[in-house]
Amino acid sequence: MSFTERLPVIYALTAAALFGIAAPFSKLLLEGVGPVTMASLLFLGSGIGLLVYLMVGSLSGNGRDGVEASLSWSDLPWLAGVVICGGILAPIVLMVSLARTPAATAALLLNFEAVATAIIAVLWYREPIGRRMGAALCLVTLACIILSWNPDQAFGFSLAALGILLTCTFWGLDNNFSKKISAKDPIPIVMIKGLGAGTVTFFIARALGEAIPPIETCCAAMFIGFLGYGGLMSVFFLMALRGIGSARTGALVSTSPFFGVFVSFFLFTESPSVLFYPSLLIMGIGAYLLITERHSHAHHHEAMVHEHRHRHDDLHHDHEHPPGTPPLDRYGYHSHPHTHVEMWHDHPHTPDTHHQHRHDGADSAKH
Repeated sequence: MSFTERLPVIYALTAAALFGIAAPFSKLLLEGVGPVTMASLLFLGSGIGLLVYLMVGSLSGNGRDGVEASLSWSDLPWLAGVVICGGILAPIVLMVSLARTPAATAALLLNFEAVATAIIAVLWYREPIGRRMGAALCLVTLACIILSWNPDQAFGFSLAALGILLTCTFWGLDNNFSKKISAKDPIPIVMIKGLGAGTVTFFIARALGEAIPPIETCCAAMFIGFLGYGGLMSVFFLMALRGIGSARTGALVSTSPFFGVFVSFFLFTESPSVLFYPSLLIMGIGAYLLITERHSHAHHHEAMVHEHRHRHDDLHHDHEHPPGTPPLDRYGYHSHPHTHVEMWHDHPHTPDTHHQHRHDGADSAKH
Protein backbone atom coordinates (compact mmCIF):
# COMPACT_ATOMS: atom_id res chain seq x y z
CA MET A 1 0.00 0.00 0.00
CA SER A 2 1.48 3.36 -1.09
CA PHE A 3 1.67 6.46 1.09
CA THR A 4 -1.17 8.02 -0.92
CA GLU A 5 -3.34 4.97 -0.21
CA ARG A 6 -2.45 5.18 3.48
CA LEU A 7 -3.38 8.86 3.75
CA PRO A 8 -7.12 8.31 4.45
CA VAL A 9 -6.17 5.91 7.27
CA ILE A 10 -3.73 8.50 8.67
CA TYR A 11 -6.44 11.16 8.47
CA ALA A 12 -8.90 8.90 10.31
CA LEU A 13 -6.42 8.05 13.08
CA THR A 14 -5.53 11.74 13.47
CA ALA A 15 -9.24 12.52 13.85
CA ALA A 16 -9.47 9.71 16.43
CA ALA A 17 -6.58 11.15 18.44
CA LEU A 18 -8.05 14.67 18.47
CA PHE A 19 -11.53 13.38 19.35
CA GLY A 20 -10.33 11.01 22.06
CA ILE A 21 -8.20 13.62 23.80
CA ALA A 22 -10.99 16.21 23.68
CA ALA A 23 -13.53 14.09 25.60
CA PRO A 24 -11.81 14.11 29.04
CA PHE A 25 -10.89 17.79 28.74
CA SER A 26 -14.55 18.60 27.98
CA LYS A 27 -15.64 16.67 31.06
CA LEU A 28 -13.16 18.65 33.13
CA LEU A 29 -14.68 21.94 31.91
CA LEU A 30 -18.25 20.70 32.47
CA GLU A 31 -17.80 21.18 36.22
CA GLY A 32 -18.47 24.89 35.71
CA VAL A 33 -20.40 25.03 32.43
CA GLY A 34 -23.95 24.04 31.52
CA PRO A 35 -24.07 21.11 29.08
CA VAL A 36 -25.86 22.95 26.25
CA THR A 37 -23.64 26.01 26.71
CA MET A 38 -20.64 23.68 26.50
CA ALA A 39 -21.91 22.20 23.23
CA SER A 40 -22.40 25.68 21.77
CA LEU A 41 -18.90 26.82 22.76
CA LEU A 42 -17.28 23.73 21.27
CA PHE A 43 -18.90 24.27 17.88
CA LEU A 44 -18.50 28.04 17.89
CA GLY A 45 -14.79 27.47 18.49
CA SER A 46 -14.74 25.10 15.53
CA GLY A 47 -16.56 27.48 13.20
CA ILE A 48 -14.78 30.67 14.22
CA GLY A 49 -11.34 29.06 14.09
CA LEU A 50 -11.86 27.81 10.53
CA LEU A 51 -13.46 31.11 9.46
CA VAL A 52 -10.33 32.92 10.61
CA TYR A 53 -8.20 30.39 8.71
CA LEU A 54 -10.14 30.97 5.49
CA MET A 55 -10.00 34.75 5.89
CA VAL A 56 -6.26 34.74 6.49
CA GLY A 57 -5.74 32.47 3.48
CA SER A 58 -7.86 34.72 1.27
CA LEU A 59 -6.11 37.91 2.38
CA SER A 60 -2.68 36.34 1.85
CA GLY A 61 -3.57 35.19 -1.66
CA ASN A 62 -3.62 31.49 -0.72
CA GLY A 63 -7.25 30.80 -1.59
CA ARG A 64 -8.66 27.32 -2.11
CA ASP A 65 -9.95 27.75 -5.67
CA GLY A 66 -8.52 25.05 -7.88
CA VAL A 67 -7.45 23.03 -4.84
CA GLU A 68 -10.85 21.83 -3.60
CA ALA A 69 -14.34 21.67 -5.14
CA SER A 70 -16.78 24.30 -3.85
CA LEU A 71 -20.17 23.59 -2.30
CA SER A 72 -23.23 23.89 -4.58
CA TRP A 73 -26.94 24.45 -3.94
CA SER A 74 -27.61 20.73 -4.34
CA ASP A 75 -25.40 20.09 -1.30
CA LEU A 76 -27.59 22.14 1.08
CA PRO A 77 -29.96 19.32 2.21
CA TRP A 78 -26.99 17.13 3.22
CA LEU A 79 -25.28 20.08 4.89
CA ALA A 80 -28.46 20.78 6.88
CA GLY A 81 -28.54 17.15 8.02
CA VAL A 82 -24.92 17.43 9.13
CA VAL A 83 -25.65 20.58 11.16
CA ILE A 84 -28.83 19.25 12.82
CA CYS A 85 -27.71 15.68 13.64
CA GLY A 86 -24.00 16.19 14.19
CA GLY A 87 -23.94 19.78 15.39
CA ILE A 88 -27.10 20.22 17.47
CA LEU A 89 -28.70 16.94 18.60
CA ALA A 90 -25.55 14.87 19.16
CA PRO A 91 -23.51 17.35 21.25
CA ILE A 92 -26.45 18.35 23.47
CA VAL A 93 -27.23 14.71 24.32
CA LEU A 94 -23.52 14.01 24.76
CA MET A 95 -22.87 16.91 27.16
CA VAL A 96 -25.87 15.94 29.33
CA SER A 97 -24.76 12.30 29.41
CA LEU A 98 -21.05 13.03 29.85
CA ALA A 99 -21.70 14.86 33.12
CA ARG A 100 -23.07 11.62 34.63
CA THR A 101 -20.63 9.09 33.18
CA PRO A 102 -17.05 8.25 34.26
CA ALA A 103 -14.61 9.75 31.73
CA ALA A 104 -12.86 6.49 30.78
CA THR A 105 -16.17 4.67 30.33
CA ALA A 106 -17.58 7.53 28.23
CA ALA A 107 -14.48 7.48 26.03
CA LEU A 108 -15.06 3.82 25.16
CA LEU A 109 -18.85 4.10 24.78
CA LEU A 110 -18.33 6.77 22.15
CA ASN A 111 -17.02 4.01 19.88
CA PHE A 112 -20.57 2.88 19.24
CA GLU A 113 -20.50 5.63 16.63
CA ALA A 114 -18.60 3.18 14.40
CA VAL A 115 -21.36 0.60 14.68
CA ALA A 116 -24.15 3.12 14.02
CA THR A 117 -22.24 4.57 11.07
CA ALA A 118 -21.61 1.13 9.56
CA ILE A 119 -25.22 -0.03 9.92
CA ILE A 120 -26.50 3.11 8.21
CA ALA A 121 -23.80 2.87 5.50
CA VAL A 122 -24.72 -0.74 4.72
CA LEU A 123 -28.45 -0.02 4.58
CA TRP A 124 -28.12 3.27 2.68
CA TYR A 125 -25.02 2.98 0.46
CA ARG A 126 -24.72 -0.80 0.40
CA GLU A 127 -21.11 -0.47 1.55
CA PRO A 128 -19.47 -3.91 1.62
CA ILE A 129 -18.96 -5.45 5.06
CA GLY A 130 -16.81 -8.58 4.92
CA ARG A 131 -16.28 -11.17 7.65
CA ARG A 132 -13.32 -9.29 9.13
CA MET A 133 -15.13 -5.98 9.40
CA GLY A 134 -18.31 -7.68 10.60
CA ALA A 135 -16.35 -9.38 13.39
CA ALA A 136 -14.68 -6.08 14.30
CA LEU A 137 -18.00 -4.26 14.56
CA CYS A 138 -19.43 -7.08 16.70
CA LEU A 139 -16.48 -6.70 19.08
CA VAL A 140 -17.03 -2.94 19.32
CA THR A 141 -20.74 -3.54 20.03
CA LEU A 142 -19.92 -6.14 22.69
CA ALA A 143 -17.53 -3.75 24.42
CA CYS A 144 -20.20 -1.03 24.45
CA ILE A 145 -22.81 -3.42 25.92
CA ILE A 146 -20.43 -4.49 28.69
CA LEU A 147 -19.68 -0.87 29.59
CA SER A 148 -23.37 0.10 29.54
CA TRP A 149 -24.46 -2.61 31.96
CA ASN A 150 -25.54 -1.32 35.37
CA PRO A 151 -27.70 -3.73 37.43
CA ASP A 152 -28.57 -1.00 39.94
CA GLN A 153 -30.67 0.94 37.43
CA ALA A 154 -33.89 0.14 35.59
CA PHE A 155 -33.48 -2.46 32.83
CA GLY A 156 -29.90 -2.92 33.97
CA PHE A 157 -28.58 -0.04 31.85
CA SER A 158 -27.36 3.40 32.84
CA LEU A 159 -29.51 6.11 31.27
CA ALA A 160 -26.42 8.30 30.89
CA ALA A 161 -24.64 5.48 29.05
CA LEU A 162 -27.65 5.00 26.79
CA GLY A 163 -27.58 8.75 26.15
CA ILE A 164 -24.02 8.41 24.83
CA LEU A 165 -25.16 5.57 22.55
CA LEU A 166 -27.96 7.83 21.25
CA THR A 167 -25.33 10.51 20.62
CA CYS A 168 -23.39 8.00 18.54
CA THR A 169 -26.49 7.22 16.50
CA PHE A 170 -26.91 10.91 15.67
CA TRP A 171 -23.24 11.01 14.70
CA GLY A 172 -23.76 7.92 12.55
CA LEU A 173 -26.40 9.84 10.60
CA ASP A 174 -24.08 12.86 10.48
CA ASN A 175 -21.25 10.73 9.07
CA ASN A 176 -23.41 9.32 6.31
CA PHE A 177 -24.84 12.72 5.43
CA SER A 178 -21.25 13.97 5.32
CA LYS A 179 -20.32 11.27 2.82
CA LYS A 180 -22.70 12.84 0.29
CA ILE A 181 -20.62 16.04 0.32
CA SER A 182 -17.20 14.65 1.27
CA ALA A 183 -15.81 15.31 -2.23
CA LYS A 184 -16.26 19.04 -1.61
CA ASP A 185 -13.90 21.34 0.32
CA PRO A 186 -14.03 20.10 3.95
CA ILE A 187 -13.06 23.41 5.60
CA PRO A 188 -16.17 25.44 4.59
CA ILE A 189 -18.35 22.41 5.44
CA VAL A 190 -16.98 22.18 8.98
CA MET A 191 -17.02 25.98 9.35
CA ILE A 192 -20.72 26.20 8.42
CA LYS A 193 -21.50 23.26 10.71
CA GLY A 194 -19.67 24.91 13.61
CA LEU A 195 -21.15 28.38 13.18
CA GLY A 196 -24.68 27.12 12.48
CA ALA A 197 -24.83 24.52 15.24
CA GLY A 198 -22.95 26.70 17.73
CA THR A 199 -25.33 29.64 17.24
CA VAL A 200 -28.48 27.51 17.58
CA THR A 201 -27.29 25.69 20.71
CA PHE A 202 -26.11 29.01 22.23
CA PHE A 203 -29.67 30.40 22.08
CA ILE A 204 -31.10 27.09 23.34
CA ALA A 205 -28.76 27.34 26.33
CA ARG A 206 -29.94 30.90 27.02
CA ALA A 207 -33.58 29.77 26.84
CA LEU A 208 -32.81 27.03 29.38
CA GLY A 209 -31.35 29.62 31.74
CA GLU A 210 -27.77 28.34 31.67
CA ALA A 211 -25.21 30.93 32.74
CA ILE A 212 -22.48 32.17 30.43
CA PRO A 213 -19.16 31.00 31.96
CA PRO A 214 -16.11 33.24 32.55
CA ILE A 215 -14.22 34.37 29.47
CA GLU A 216 -11.22 32.11 30.18
CA THR A 217 -13.52 29.07 30.34
CA CYS A 218 -15.21 30.10 27.10
CA CYS A 219 -11.85 30.42 25.36
CA ALA A 220 -10.69 27.03 26.66
CA ALA A 221 -13.90 25.34 25.50
CA MET A 222 -13.71 26.98 22.08
CA PHE A 223 -10.09 25.90 21.67
CA ILE A 224 -11.06 22.29 22.50
CA GLY A 225 -13.87 22.58 19.95
CA PHE A 226 -11.48 23.86 17.30
CA LEU A 227 -9.21 20.85 17.85
CA GLY A 228 -11.45 17.93 18.77
CA TYR A 229 -15.24 18.39 18.55
CA GLY A 230 -15.42 19.80 15.06
CA GLY A 231 -12.67 21.97 13.70
CA LEU A 232 -9.52 20.09 12.76
CA MET A 233 -10.93 16.74 13.87
CA SER A 234 -13.88 17.04 11.47
CA VAL A 235 -11.68 18.25 8.60
CA PHE A 236 -9.48 15.16 8.96
CA PHE A 237 -12.61 13.02 9.28
CA LEU A 238 -14.04 14.32 6.00
CA MET A 239 -10.73 13.81 4.22
CA ALA A 240 -10.72 10.21 5.40
CA LEU A 241 -14.38 9.79 4.49
CA ARG A 242 -13.79 10.64 0.84
CA GLY A 243 -11.05 8.00 0.67
CA ILE A 244 -12.40 4.98 2.57
CA GLY A 245 -16.16 5.53 3.00
CA SER A 246 -18.48 5.97 5.99
CA ALA A 247 -18.24 2.60 7.69
CA ARG A 248 -14.46 2.27 7.62
CA THR A 249 -13.76 5.87 8.60
CA GLY A 250 -16.18 5.62 11.51
CA ALA A 251 -14.62 2.33 12.52
CA LEU A 252 -11.08 3.71 12.49
CA VAL A 253 -12.16 6.69 14.57
CA SER A 254 -13.31 4.09 17.10
CA THR A 255 -9.67 3.90 18.19
CA SER A 256 -10.18 7.27 19.92
CA PRO A 257 -10.54 5.73 23.42
CA PHE A 258 -6.90 4.65 23.38
CA PHE A 259 -6.06 8.36 23.35
CA GLY A 260 -8.93 9.48 25.60
CA VAL A 261 -8.37 6.88 28.30
CA PHE A 262 -4.69 7.78 28.54
CA VAL A 263 -5.56 11.43 29.21
CA SER A 264 -8.45 10.52 31.56
CA PHE A 265 -6.18 8.63 33.94
CA PHE A 266 -4.09 11.77 34.42
CA LEU A 267 -6.94 14.28 34.66
CA PHE A 268 -9.33 12.44 37.01
CA THR A 269 -8.94 10.51 40.24
CA GLU A 270 -11.84 8.19 39.43
CA SER A 271 -10.89 4.59 38.72
CA PRO A 272 -12.53 2.65 35.89
CA SER A 273 -14.84 -0.23 36.79
CA VAL A 274 -13.67 -3.84 36.67
CA LEU A 275 -15.51 -4.21 33.34
CA PHE A 276 -13.40 -1.48 31.77
CA TYR A 277 -10.28 -3.60 31.19
CA PRO A 278 -11.87 -6.54 29.32
CA SER A 279 -13.84 -3.99 27.27
CA LEU A 280 -10.60 -2.23 26.37
CA LEU A 281 -9.06 -5.52 25.24
CA ILE A 282 -12.11 -6.39 23.13
CA MET A 283 -12.09 -2.91 21.60
CA GLY A 284 -8.37 -3.22 20.79
CA ILE A 285 -8.89 -6.49 18.92
CA GLY A 286 -11.76 -4.96 16.95
CA ALA A 287 -9.66 -1.92 16.01
CA TYR A 288 -6.83 -4.16 14.79
CA LEU A 289 -9.20 -6.12 12.52
CA LEU A 290 -10.51 -2.88 11.05
CA ILE A 291 -7.11 -1.37 10.32
CA THR A 292 -5.79 -4.51 8.60
CA GLU A 293 -8.83 -5.13 6.34
CA ARG A 294 -8.28 -5.58 2.57
CA HIS A 295 -10.89 -5.66 -0.21
CA SER A 296 -10.37 -6.50 -3.91
CA HIS A 297 -12.52 -7.74 -6.80
CA ALA A 298 -13.42 -6.95 -10.40
CA HIS A 299 -15.73 -3.93 -10.44
CA HIS A 300 -17.45 -1.56 -12.86
CA HIS A 301 -17.16 2.23 -13.21
CA GLU A 302 -19.95 4.06 -15.00
CA ALA A 303 -19.21 7.08 -17.21
CA MET A 304 -19.68 10.31 -15.25
CA VAL A 305 -18.68 13.95 -14.93
CA HIS A 306 -17.98 15.46 -11.52
CA GLU A 307 -15.57 17.69 -9.60
CA HIS A 308 -13.39 16.94 -6.59
CA ARG A 309 -9.78 17.11 -5.41
CA HIS A 310 -7.75 14.38 -7.15
CA ARG A 311 -4.34 13.11 -8.30
CA HIS A 312 -3.42 11.45 -11.58
CA ASP A 313 -1.65 8.33 -10.33
CA ASP A 314 -4.65 6.51 -8.84
CA LEU A 315 -5.88 4.42 -11.83
CA HIS A 316 -8.98 6.63 -12.23
CA HIS A 317 -7.84 10.06 -13.43
CA ASP A 318 -6.18 10.03 -16.87
CA HIS A 319 -8.28 12.81 -18.43
CA GLU A 320 -7.08 15.69 -20.59
CA HIS A 321 -6.48 19.19 -19.19
CA PRO A 322 -7.78 22.06 -21.34
CA PRO A 323 -6.23 25.54 -21.08
CA GLY A 324 -7.15 27.26 -17.82
CA THR A 325 -7.13 24.07 -15.74
CA PRO A 326 -5.80 24.81 -12.21
CA PRO A 327 -2.19 23.63 -11.79
CA LEU A 328 -1.25 20.76 -9.50
CA ASP A 329 -0.26 21.73 -5.98
CA ARG A 330 3.02 20.59 -4.43
CA TYR A 331 1.42 17.28 -3.42
CA GLY A 332 0.16 16.53 -6.95
CA TYR A 333 -3.51 17.44 -6.35
CA HIS A 334 -5.92 19.86 -7.99
CA SER A 335 -9.69 20.23 -8.49
CA HIS A 336 -11.72 20.86 -11.65
CA PRO A 337 -14.70 19.29 -13.49
CA HIS A 338 -13.52 16.14 -15.26
CA THR A 339 -14.89 13.12 -17.11
CA HIS A 340 -14.62 9.42 -16.27
CA VAL A 341 -15.15 6.89 -19.06
CA GLU A 342 -16.89 3.57 -18.44
CA MET A 343 -14.46 0.82 -17.44
CA TRP A 344 -13.96 -2.52 -15.68
CA HIS A 345 -10.86 -3.35 -13.65
CA ASP A 346 -9.63 -5.20 -10.58
CA HIS A 347 -7.53 -3.68 -7.78
CA PRO A 348 -7.63 -3.28 -3.98
CA HIS A 349 -10.06 -0.47 -3.11
CA THR A 350 -12.29 1.03 -0.45
CA PRO A 351 -15.76 2.65 -0.71
CA ASP A 352 -14.29 6.01 -1.73
CA THR A 353 -15.68 8.61 -4.14
CA HIS A 354 -15.18 6.28 -7.12
CA HIS A 355 -16.18 2.94 -5.58
CA GLN A 356 -19.86 3.10 -4.65
CA HIS A 357 -20.77 -0.05 -6.59
CA ARG A 358 -23.07 -2.83 -5.41
CA HIS A 359 -21.68 -6.26 -4.48
CA ASP A 360 -23.62 -9.18 -5.93
CA GLY A 361 -23.00 -12.71 -7.15
CA ALA A 362 -21.19 -11.47 -10.24
CA ASP A 363 -18.42 -9.95 -8.17
CA SER A 364 -15.74 -11.89 -6.38
CA ALA A 365 -14.89 -10.22 -3.07
CA LYS A 366 -11.79 -10.97 -1.03
CA HIS A 367 -11.56 -9.80 2.56
